[in-house]
Amino acid sequence: MRGNTRHAGFATRAAQRGAAIDRIFHALGDPTRRAIVERLSERPLSVSQLALPLQITLAAVVQHLEILEKSGLVRTEKVGRVRTCRVESGGLSAAESWIRERRAMWERHFDRLGELLAEEEKGAKR
Repeated sequence: MRGNTRHAGFATRAAQRGAAIDRIFHALGDPTRRAIVERLSERPLSVSQLALPLQITLAAVVQHLEILEKSGLVRTEKVGRVRTCRVESGGLSAAESWIRERRAMWERHFDRLGELLAEEEKGAKR
C-alpha cells in the first residue's frame, strides 16, 4: 500500500510541475507578455510605464500582468495608486529545469545513435 501512496505523491508532484510549466510557456507564448518581461528585466516599472511603448490600454497591460503573475514570472506591488512590476527572480526555474532535462535526454539519444552508426559503419567496412 505504501508504494501506491508514494506513486500517487509522485504523480501529484509531476502534475503540479507540469501545470507550472504550462503556465510559464503560456505566458511566454504571447509577444506582448514577452516584451513586458524583457522590459521588466531591465528594471521595475509601473503599469503605466509598461503601457506607453506597447501602445495598449492600461486594462490590457493589467490582464497580461495577471497571466505573468500566475505563471510566477512577474510580481506586482501596489503602493498608493501606483502598481510597480518586477521580474520574479526564480520564475523561469521550472522551465529551465524542464528544458535542461529534455536536452540531456536528447543528447543521450543522439550519443547512442552516433554509437550505433559508428558500429554499423565499422561492420560495413569489413
